[in-house]
Amino acid sequence: MSDESQKAKAKKTAAAPKAAGSGKPAATRTRKPASQAAGASRIPARVDVLKTYKLFVGGKFPRSESGRVYEVTDSQGRWLANAPQSSRKDARDAVVAARKAFGGWSGATAYNRGQILYRVAEMLEGRRAQFTAEVAAAEGLTEAAAAAQVDAAVDRWVWYAGWSDKVAQVVGGANPVAGPFFNLSTPEPTGVVAVLAPQESSFLGLVSVLAPVIVTGNTAVLVPSEKAPLPALSLAEVLATSDVPGGVVNVLSGRTREVGATLAAHQDVNAIDLTGAAGDPGLAKELEAAAADNLKRVRRPEERETDWSADPGTSRLLSCLETKTVWHPMGV
Repeated sequence: MSDESQKAKAKKTAAAPKAAGSGKPAATRTRKPASQAAGASRIPARVDVLKTYKLFVGGKFPRSESGRVYEVTDSQGRWLANAPQSSRKDARDAVVAARKAFGGWSGATAYNRGQILYRVAEMLEGRRAQFTAEVAAAEGLTEAAAAAQVDAAVDRWVWYAGWSDKVAQVVGGANPVAGPFFNLSTPEPTGVVAVLAPQESSFLGLVSVLAPVIVTGNTAVLVPSEKAPLPALSLAEVLATSDVPGGVVNVLSGRTREVGATLAAHQDVNAIDLTGAAGDPGLAKELEAAAADNLKRVRRPEERETDWSADPGTSRLLSCLETKTVWHPMGV
């Protein structure tokens, strides 16, 4: 081959376009077969397996007595799951379970209650990813914001658990009297408490109203957020596998007006927290009037309780306690 022909061949090779990131001409690049690329599109889409939750009553998971369920959607209207719609019979059953559990729970030592509640916090931490996803879907938050809400809820639970054996020291005490007597005041749990959880804060607000009720020895019938009940129903699954005795917490999802009216009028419910009716002043007044017929202790909804990340203080701990004063003669 002459020098002229060799130079012409070298120029032709240099002029050929190169493959990105390689020294080979584009003509030598290999491509994925069209049949292989198209194969991915032939994989059928999976059918959504949506969960149908159950109530949590007496440590068990019964279906609603009425058999009703309702669709739970996320902030964009997408269908997430089915939640049971509680009936009046379900509410009555929950009160019976709460009353049955009250003696053992209130009779346990405060230190033991604190240990049990701390165990719940450990389990919540282990299911952090699940609660983060549920809170994000329910409240339309980013994953980071929902994770911050879940972390705050777990911290709030631990904070209240720590109060179990300290609240008596803050509220109780010895009273000075004029005479040869001891006069001692100690806090006692109120009894069965109906709790209407906040509508907008599906997990942090829920923990903020539930934990102070049970840490002080009360038992609870909880009505979670009507539009976002999934974090509460998942919390019930945590409680069922923890050391919390059955009946201490009972969870009734459904229509707040329907379930709340039954609990407010129930003769064996000792107190009711109307926080979940804050967005409906008319409903709050109706429930308060129904509770007045049987002299229930009522915690009215407060407008300031919109920022659940704020310091909760001790007001909720004290709202479901009664002071018992005992006189003892002094030995001479």
